[in-house]
Amino acid sequence: MLENLTRTEAALAARQQDVPRGVLTAHPLVLERALGAEVWDVDGNRFLDFVGGIGVMNVGHNHPRVVAAVQQQLTRITHAAFQVAAYPPYLELAAKLNALVGQGEAFKTVFFTSGAEAVENAVKIARSHTNRPGIIAFRGAFHGRTLLGTTLTGMSAPYQQNFGPFAQGVHHVPFPDAYRGISTEAALAALDTCFATEIAPERVAAILLEPVQGDGGFLAAPPEFLQALREIATRHGIVLILDEIQSGFGRAGAMFAHQTAGIRPDLVTMAKSLAGGLPISAVSGRAEIMEAPTPGGLGGTYGGNALACAAALAVLEVFEQEDLLARGNALGEALATGLAALAAKHPRIGQVRATGCMCAIEMVTDPASRAPDAALAQAVIDAAREGGLLVIKCGVQRNVVRFLPPLVTSQAQLDEALTMLGAALATAGA
Repeated sequence: MLENLTRTEAALAARQQDVPRGVLTAHPLVLERALGAEVWDVDGNRFLDFVGGIGVMNVGHNHPRVVAAVQQQLTRITHAAFQVAAYPPYLELAAKLNALVGQGEAFKTVFFTSGAEAVENAVKIARSHTNRPGIIAFRGAFHGRTLLGTTLTGMSAPYQQNFGPFAQGVHHVPFPDAYRGISTEAALAALDTCFATEIAPERVAAILLEPVQGDGGFLAAPPEFLQALREIATRHGIVLILDEIQSGFGRAGAMFAHQTAGIRPDLVTMAKSLAGGLPISAVSGRAEIMEAPTPGGLGGTYGGNALACAAALAVLEVFEQEDLLARGNALGEALATGLAALAAKHPRIGQVRATGCMCAIEMVTDPASRAPDAALAQAVIDAAREGGLLVIKCGVQRNVVRFLPPLVTSQAQLDEALTMLGAALATAGA
Protein backbone atom coordinates (compact mmCIF):
# COMPACT_ATOMS: atom_id res chain seq x y z
CA MET A 1 0.00 0.00 0.00
CA LEU A 2 2.82 2.41 0.79
CA GLU A 3 4.00 2.38 -2.81
CA ASN A 4 0.66 3.89 -3.87
CA LEU A 5 1.03 6.96 -1.64
CA THR A 6 1.89 10.36 -3.04
CA ARG A 7 5.08 11.95 -1.75
CA THR A 8 2.96 14.23 0.43
CA GLU A 9 0.97 11.34 1.90
CA ALA A 10 4.14 9.39 2.64
CA ALA A 11 5.79 12.39 4.30
CA LEU A 12 2.71 13.14 6.41
CA ALA A 13 2.59 9.52 7.53
CA ALA A 14 6.21 9.83 8.64
CA ARG A 15 5.39 13.09 10.42
CA GLN A 16 2.63 11.36 12.38
CA GLN A 17 5.02 8.60 13.39
CA ASP A 18 8.04 10.74 14.28
CA VAL A 19 6.79 14.18 15.40
CA PRO A 20 4.59 14.78 18.47
CA ARG A 21 1.05 16.10 17.99
CA GLY A 22 1.79 19.13 20.19
CA VAL A 23 3.55 20.73 17.21
CA LEU A 24 0.49 21.82 15.23
CA THR A 25 0.83 22.07 11.45
CA ALA A 26 -1.94 24.25 10.01
CA HIS A 27 -1.99 22.66 6.55
CA PRO A 28 -1.52 19.00 5.50
CA LEU A 29 1.29 19.98 3.15
CA VAL A 30 4.99 19.22 2.80
CA LEU A 31 6.78 22.05 1.00
CA GLU A 32 9.83 21.56 -1.18
CA ARG A 33 10.69 24.99 -2.57
CA ALA A 34 9.62 28.62 -2.46
CA LEU A 35 10.20 31.90 -4.27
CA GLY A 36 8.77 35.33 -3.55
CA ALA A 37 5.09 34.86 -2.66
CA GLU A 38 4.81 31.31 -4.01
CA VAL A 39 5.57 27.85 -2.61
CA TRP A 40 5.47 24.35 -4.12
CA ASP A 41 4.86 21.08 -2.30
CA VAL A 42 6.76 17.82 -2.83
CA ASP A 43 4.19 16.75 -5.45
CA GLY A 44 4.69 19.92 -7.49
CA ASN A 45 1.48 21.72 -6.48
CA ARG A 46 1.84 25.51 -6.40
CA PHE A 47 0.31 27.76 -3.72
CA LEU A 48 0.19 31.48 -3.10
CA ASP A 49 1.66 31.92 0.37
CA PHE A 50 -0.21 34.56 2.38
CA VAL A 51 1.22 33.20 5.64
CA GLY A 52 4.89 33.81 4.94
CA GLY A 53 6.19 31.62 7.72
CA ILE A 54 3.78 33.45 10.08
CA GLY A 55 4.98 36.92 9.21
CA VAL A 56 8.62 36.00 8.63
CA MET A 57 8.96 36.45 4.88
CA ASN A 58 8.26 40.17 4.44
CA VAL A 59 10.96 40.35 1.75
CA GLY A 60 9.65 37.16 0.14
CA HIS A 61 10.99 33.63 0.02
CA ASN A 62 14.60 33.25 -1.10
CA HIS A 63 15.16 36.91 -1.87
CA PRO A 64 18.36 36.99 -3.97
CA ARG A 65 20.05 39.61 -1.77
CA VAL A 66 19.44 37.50 1.33
CA VAL A 67 20.60 34.30 -0.36
CA ALA A 68 23.77 35.98 -1.63
CA ALA A 69 24.56 37.47 1.78
CA VAL A 70 24.24 34.09 3.51
CA GLN A 71 26.32 32.35 0.85
CA GLN A 72 29.07 34.93 1.23
CA GLN A 73 29.01 34.67 5.03
CA LEU A 74 29.24 30.87 4.79
CA THR A 75 32.77 31.29 3.42
CA ARG A 76 33.80 33.43 6.40
CA ILE A 77 32.29 32.55 9.79
CA THR A 78 29.14 30.49 10.36
CA HIS A 79 29.30 30.48 14.17
CA ALA A 80 31.71 31.78 16.78
CA ALA A 81 29.39 32.71 19.70
CA PHE A 82 29.42 36.43 20.42
CA GLN A 83 30.20 35.62 24.07
CA VAL A 84 33.53 34.22 22.88
CA ALA A 85 34.52 36.77 20.25
CA ALA A 86 32.77 39.54 18.33
CA TYR A 87 32.33 39.55 14.55
CA PRO A 88 31.46 42.38 12.13
CA PRO A 89 27.89 41.39 11.07
CA TYR A 90 26.67 41.47 14.69
CA LEU A 91 28.19 44.91 15.29
CA GLU A 92 26.95 46.33 11.97
CA LEU A 93 23.40 45.04 12.54
CA ALA A 94 23.27 46.41 16.08
CA ALA A 95 24.28 49.86 14.84
CA LYS A 96 21.62 49.82 12.11
CA LEU A 97 18.83 48.77 14.48
CA ASN A 98 19.89 51.36 17.05
CA ALA A 99 19.46 54.03 14.39
CA LEU A 100 16.14 52.65 13.11
CA VAL A 101 14.53 52.29 16.54
CA GLY A 102 16.32 55.04 18.47
CA GLN A 103 15.73 57.70 15.82
CA GLY A 104 18.68 59.78 17.03
CA GLU A 105 18.53 58.78 20.72
CA ALA A 106 21.27 56.61 22.25
CA PHE A 107 20.06 53.00 21.90
CA LYS A 108 21.79 49.65 22.28
CA THR A 109 20.88 46.21 20.86
CA VAL A 110 21.43 42.61 21.91
CA PHE A 111 20.60 39.57 19.76
CA PHE A 112 19.00 36.23 20.57
CA THR A 113 17.52 33.39 18.53
CA SER A 114 13.72 33.36 18.98
CA GLY A 115 11.02 35.91 19.66
CA ALA A 116 10.28 34.32 23.02
CA GLU A 117 13.93 34.77 24.01
CA ALA A 118 13.74 38.44 23.08
CA VAL A 119 10.62 38.96 25.19
CA GLU A 120 12.04 37.13 28.20
CA ASN A 121 15.27 39.10 28.04
CA ALA A 122 13.39 42.38 27.69
CA VAL A 123 11.60 41.52 30.93
CA LYS A 124 14.93 40.70 32.57
CA ILE A 125 16.37 44.04 31.44
CA ALA A 126 13.33 45.95 32.71
CA ARG A 127 13.42 44.24 36.09
CA SER A 128 17.16 44.82 36.39
CA HIS A 129 16.76 48.51 35.52
CA THR A 130 13.85 49.19 37.89
CA ASN A 131 14.52 46.61 40.62
CA ARG A 132 10.77 45.89 40.53
CA PRO A 133 8.98 42.55 39.97
CA GLY A 134 5.65 43.31 38.26
CA ILE A 135 4.77 43.07 34.57
CA ILE A 136 1.56 44.36 33.01
CA ALA A 137 0.51 42.42 29.90
CA PHE A 138 -2.75 42.31 27.93
CA ARG A 139 -5.54 39.87 27.25
CA GLY A 140 -5.25 38.42 23.77
CA ALA A 141 -1.50 38.96 23.64
CA PHE A 142 0.95 36.37 22.36
CA HIS A 143 4.54 36.52 23.58
CA GLY A 144 5.88 32.99 23.08
CA ARG A 145 5.68 29.41 24.30
CA THR A 146 8.38 29.33 26.99
CA LEU A 147 7.20 29.35 30.61
CA LEU A 148 7.43 33.13 30.99
CA GLY A 149 6.26 33.65 27.40
CA THR A 150 3.21 31.49 28.05
CA THR A 151 2.53 33.38 31.29
CA LEU A 152 2.70 36.71 29.47
CA THR A 153 0.43 35.41 26.69
CA GLY A 154 -3.15 36.50 27.33
CA MET A 155 -4.90 33.38 26.03
CA SER A 156 -5.62 30.11 27.81
CA ALA A 157 -6.11 27.84 24.78
CA PRO A 158 -4.12 26.38 23.20
CA TYR A 159 -1.03 27.80 24.86
CA GLN A 160 -1.44 27.29 28.59
CA GLN A 161 -3.07 23.82 28.67
CA ASN A 162 -1.79 22.03 31.80
CA PHE A 163 1.68 23.58 31.71
CA GLY A 164 1.49 25.49 35.00
CA PRO A 165 2.23 26.67 37.56
CA PHE A 166 3.22 29.78 35.66
CA ALA A 167 5.68 32.58 36.40
CA GLN A 168 4.82 35.06 39.12
CA GLY A 169 4.36 38.79 38.89
CA VAL A 170 2.36 39.02 35.64
CA HIS A 171 -0.97 40.89 35.54
CA HIS A 172 -3.31 40.98 32.51
CA VAL A 173 -5.65 43.81 31.57
CA PRO A 174 -8.03 44.27 28.60
CA PHE A 175 -6.76 45.39 25.20
CA PRO A 176 -8.87 47.84 23.14
CA ASP A 177 -11.26 46.17 20.70
CA ALA A 178 -13.97 48.50 19.45
CA TYR A 179 -15.74 45.67 17.59
CA ARG A 180 -16.20 43.86 20.91
CA GLY A 181 -17.06 47.00 22.86
CA ILE A 182 -13.72 47.62 24.59
CA SER A 183 -12.77 51.26 24.08
CA THR A 184 -9.45 52.92 24.78
CA GLU A 185 -11.05 54.60 27.79
CA ALA A 186 -12.31 51.26 29.15
CA ALA A 187 -8.91 49.61 28.71
CA LEU A 188 -7.13 52.48 30.48
CA ALA A 189 -9.72 52.38 33.29
CA ALA A 190 -9.01 48.67 33.70
CA LEU A 191 -5.30 49.44 33.99
CA ASP A 192 -6.07 51.97 36.73
CA THR A 193 -8.13 49.32 38.51
CA CYS A 194 -5.23 46.87 38.24
CA PHE A 195 -2.94 49.46 39.84
CA ALA A 196 -5.48 50.01 42.63
CA THR A 197 -6.36 46.39 43.35
CA GLU A 198 -3.57 44.07 42.18
CA ILE A 199 -0.19 45.83 42.05
CA ALA A 200 0.80 49.41 42.78
CA PRO A 201 2.52 51.16 39.86
CA GLU A 202 5.71 51.67 41.87
CA ARG A 203 6.05 47.86 41.94
CA VAL A 204 5.67 47.48 38.15
CA ALA A 205 8.84 47.00 36.13
CA ALA A 206 7.28 47.03 32.66
CA ILE A 207 4.17 47.40 30.56
CA LEU A 208 4.46 44.95 27.68
CA LEU A 209 2.24 44.94 24.60
CA GLU A 210 2.05 44.33 20.87
CA PRO A 211 1.14 47.55 19.02
CA VAL A 212 -0.89 45.26 16.77
CA GLN A 213 -1.91 42.02 18.44
CA GLY A 214 -0.89 39.17 16.15
CA ASP A 215 -2.25 35.85 17.32
CA GLY A 216 -4.89 37.75 19.31
CA GLY A 217 -6.72 38.75 16.13
CA PHE A 218 -4.80 41.53 14.34
CA LEU A 219 -6.18 44.17 16.71
CA ALA A 220 -4.34 47.48 16.38
CA ALA A 221 -3.80 49.57 19.50
CA PRO A 222 -5.31 53.02 18.82
CA PRO A 223 -2.64 55.77 18.71
CA GLU A 224 -4.20 57.49 21.72
CA PHE A 225 -3.89 54.24 23.70
CA LEU A 226 -0.18 53.93 22.94
CA GLN A 227 0.32 57.62 23.74
CA ALA A 228 -1.50 57.21 27.07
CA LEU A 229 0.63 54.18 27.99
CA ARG A 230 3.77 56.15 27.14
CA GLU A 231 2.69 58.92 29.53
CA ILE A 232 1.69 56.47 32.29
CA ALA A 233 4.96 54.58 32.02
CA THR A 234 7.00 57.78 32.13
CA ARG A 235 5.06 59.12 35.08
CA HIS A 236 5.55 55.98 37.18
CA GLY A 237 9.08 55.06 36.08
CA ILE A 238 7.81 51.95 34.28
CA VAL A 239 9.66 50.53 31.27
CA LEU A 240 7.43 50.49 28.17
CA ILE A 241 8.20 47.40 26.07
CA LEU A 242 6.68 47.07 22.61
CA ASP A 243 6.64 43.61 21.05
CA GLU A 244 7.15 44.27 17.33
CA ILE A 245 7.95 40.66 16.51
CA GLN A 246 5.06 40.24 14.05
CA SER A 247 4.23 43.89 13.32
CA GLY A 248 7.78 45.06 12.60
CA PHE A 249 9.81 45.52 9.42
CA GLY A 250 7.27 47.20 7.20
CA ARG A 251 4.33 44.98 8.00
CA ALA A 252 2.05 47.48 9.78
CA GLY A 253 2.35 50.77 7.88
CA ALA A 254 5.79 51.89 9.06
CA MET A 255 9.11 50.21 9.68
CA PHE A 256 7.75 49.59 13.19
CA ALA A 257 4.07 49.86 14.05
CA HIS A 258 4.56 52.12 17.07
CA GLN A 259 6.07 54.81 14.86
CA THR A 260 2.64 55.65 13.42
CA ALA A 261 1.56 56.72 16.93
CA GLY A 262 4.50 59.11 17.31
CA ILE A 263 5.85 57.48 20.47
CA ARG A 264 9.23 56.04 21.40
CA PRO A 265 9.22 52.92 23.59
CA ASP A 266 11.94 52.13 26.08
CA LEU A 267 12.55 48.63 24.71
CA VAL A 268 11.49 46.98 21.44
CA THR A 269 11.53 43.25 20.75
CA MET A 270 12.03 42.02 17.17
CA ALA A 271 12.31 38.68 15.37
CA LYS A 272 10.36 37.05 12.50
CA SER A 273 11.05 39.18 9.38
CA LEU A 274 14.31 40.59 10.73
CA ALA A 275 16.44 38.09 8.79
CA GLY A 276 14.27 36.87 5.92
CA GLY A 277 13.81 33.36 7.29
CA LEU A 278 16.95 32.82 9.35
CA PRO A 279 16.48 32.55 13.15
CA ILE A 280 17.42 35.72 14.99
CA SER A 281 15.73 38.05 17.45
CA ALA A 282 16.68 41.31 19.08
CA VAL A 283 16.02 43.68 21.95
CA SER A 284 16.78 47.32 21.19
CA GLY A 285 16.37 49.95 23.86
CA ARG A 286 17.46 53.11 25.54
CA ALA A 287 21.14 52.79 26.39
CA GLU A 288 20.76 53.53 30.10
CA ILE A 289 18.16 50.77 30.44
CA MET A 290 20.03 48.25 28.31
CA GLU A 291 23.12 48.74 30.48
CA ALA A 292 21.31 47.57 33.64
CA PRO A 293 22.28 43.86 33.54
CA THR A 294 25.89 43.25 34.52
CA PRO A 295 28.30 41.21 32.33
CA GLY A 296 27.09 37.64 31.87
CA GLY A 297 23.44 38.47 32.50
CA LEU A 298 22.52 38.45 28.82
CA GLY A 299 23.44 36.14 25.96
CA GLY A 300 22.87 32.73 24.42
CA THR A 301 24.97 30.30 22.43
CA TYR A 302 23.34 31.06 19.08
CA GLY A 303 22.24 34.62 19.79
CA GLY A 304 23.21 36.85 16.86
CA ASN A 305 24.54 33.98 14.76
CA ALA A 306 26.79 35.31 12.01
CA LEU A 307 24.72 33.86 9.16
CA ALA A 308 21.51 35.33 10.56
CA CYS A 309 23.16 38.73 11.09
CA ALA A 310 24.35 38.75 7.48
CA ALA A 311 20.83 37.87 6.31
CA ALA A 312 19.35 40.65 8.46
CA LEU A 313 21.74 43.21 7.00
CA ALA A 314 20.59 42.12 3.55
CA VAL A 315 16.93 42.49 4.59
CA LEU A 316 17.56 46.08 5.68
CA GLU A 317 19.33 46.69 2.38
CA VAL A 318 16.25 45.45 0.54
CA PHE A 319 14.06 47.94 2.40
CA GLU A 320 16.47 50.75 1.62
CA GLN A 321 17.12 50.00 -2.05
CA GLU A 322 13.83 48.48 -3.25
CA ASP A 323 11.39 50.91 -1.60
CA LEU A 324 9.81 47.94 0.12
CA LEU A 325 7.99 49.94 2.79
CA ALA A 326 6.05 51.89 0.17
CA ARG A 327 5.39 48.72 -1.81
CA GLY A 328 4.09 47.01 1.30
CA ASN A 329 1.75 49.88 2.12
CA ALA A 330 0.37 49.88 -1.41
CA LEU A 331 -0.13 46.12 -1.23
CA GLY A 332 -1.89 46.44 2.11
CA GLU A 333 -4.22 49.11 0.78
CA ALA A 334 -5.13 46.98 -2.23
CA LEU A 335 -5.63 43.90 -0.05
CA ALA A 336 -7.86 45.82 2.38
CA THR A 337 -9.94 47.14 -0.52
CA GLY A 338 -10.35 43.63 -1.89
CA LEU A 339 -11.32 42.23 1.51
CA ALA A 340 -13.88 45.00 1.99
CA ALA A 341 -15.44 44.13 -1.38
CA LEU A 342 -15.69 40.49 -0.32
CA ALA A 343 -17.20 41.50 3.03
CA ALA A 344 -19.94 43.35 1.18
CA LYS A 345 -20.90 40.06 -0.51
CA HIS A 346 -20.43 37.76 2.48
CA PRO A 347 -22.34 38.91 5.60
CA ARG A 348 -20.59 36.44 7.90
CA ILE A 349 -17.43 38.52 7.58
CA GLY A 350 -18.09 40.57 10.69
CA GLN A 351 -15.16 42.94 10.30
CA VAL A 352 -12.22 43.61 8.00
CA ARG A 353 -9.05 44.72 9.81
CA ALA A 354 -6.10 46.32 8.09
CA THR A 355 -3.01 47.95 9.54
CA GLY A 356 -0.59 48.45 6.69
CA CYS A 357 -0.20 45.01 5.13
CA MET A 358 -1.35 43.22 8.29
CA CYS A 359 -4.92 42.28 7.34
CA ALA A 360 -7.63 39.97 8.67
CA ILE A 361 -11.32 39.11 8.49
CA GLU A 362 -13.34 38.11 11.56
CA MET A 363 -15.88 35.37 10.88
CA VAL A 364 -19.18 35.44 12.81
CA THR A 365 -22.38 33.42 12.87
CA ASP A 366 -24.35 36.51 11.86
CA PRO A 367 -23.61 40.26 11.72
CA ALA A 368 -26.20 41.15 14.36
CA SER A 369 -24.97 38.95 17.20
CA ARG A 370 -21.29 39.08 16.17
CA ALA A 371 -20.91 35.64 17.75
CA PRO A 372 -17.49 34.20 16.83
CA ASP A 373 -17.57 31.33 14.33
CA ALA A 374 -14.33 29.35 14.55
CA ALA A 375 -15.70 26.49 12.45
CA LEU A 376 -16.48 28.86 9.57
CA ALA A 377 -12.99 30.37 9.75
CA GLN A 378 -11.46 26.90 9.50
CA ALA A 379 -13.75 26.00 6.60
CA VAL A 380 -12.61 29.13 4.73
CA ILE A 381 -8.96 28.28 5.39
CA ASP A 382 -9.40 24.71 4.16
CA ALA A 383 -11.31 25.77 1.04
CA ALA A 384 -8.70 28.44 0.27
CA ARG A 385 -5.94 25.84 0.42
CA GLU A 386 -7.86 23.56 -1.94
CA GLY A 387 -8.00 26.51 -4.33
CA GLY A 388 -4.28 27.23 -4.04
CA LEU A 389 -4.10 29.94 -1.33
CA LEU A 390 -2.46 29.47 2.09
CA VAL A 391 -3.81 31.46 5.04
CA ILE A 392 -4.09 30.74 8.77
CA LYS A 393 -6.30 31.73 11.69
CA CYS A 394 -5.89 33.78 14.83
CA GLY A 395 -7.99 35.45 17.53
CA VAL A 396 -8.79 34.39 21.07
CA GLN A 397 -11.78 32.44 19.71
CA ARG A 398 -9.79 31.29 16.61
CA ASN A 399 -12.41 32.83 14.32
CA VAL A 400 -10.18 35.34 12.51
CA VAL A 401 -8.51 34.59 9.17
CA ARG A 402 -5.24 36.50 8.84
CA PHE A 403 -3.26 37.54 5.78
CA LEU A 404 0.51 38.09 5.84
CA PRO A 405 1.55 38.19 2.18
CA PRO A 406 5.19 38.93 1.42
CA LEU A 407 5.56 42.64 0.70
CA VAL A 408 6.94 41.74 -2.74
CA THR A 409 3.62 40.16 -3.79
CA SER A 410 2.61 41.43 -7.22
CA GLN A 411 -0.76 42.94 -8.14
CA ALA A 412 -1.44 39.91 -10.36
CA GLN A 413 -0.75 37.56 -7.45
CA LEU A 414 -2.97 39.62 -5.16
CA ASP A 415 -5.80 39.56 -7.68
CA GLU A 416 -5.42 35.79 -7.99
CA ALA A 417 -5.45 35.40 -4.20
CA LEU A 418 -8.61 37.49 -3.82
CA THR A 419 -10.34 35.37 -6.47
CA MET A 420 -9.31 32.22 -4.61
CA LEU A 421 -10.52 33.68 -1.32
CA GLY A 422 -13.86 34.67 -2.82
CA ALA A 423 -14.37 31.11 -4.06
CA ALA A 424 -13.41 29.76 -0.63
CA LEU A 425 -15.89 32.02 1.15
CA ALA A 426 -18.65 30.84 -1.19
CA THR A 427 -17.72 27.19 -0.68
CA ALA A 428 -17.69 27.63 3.11
CA GLY A 429 -21.10 29.33 3.10
CA ALA A 430 -19.95 32.68 4.40
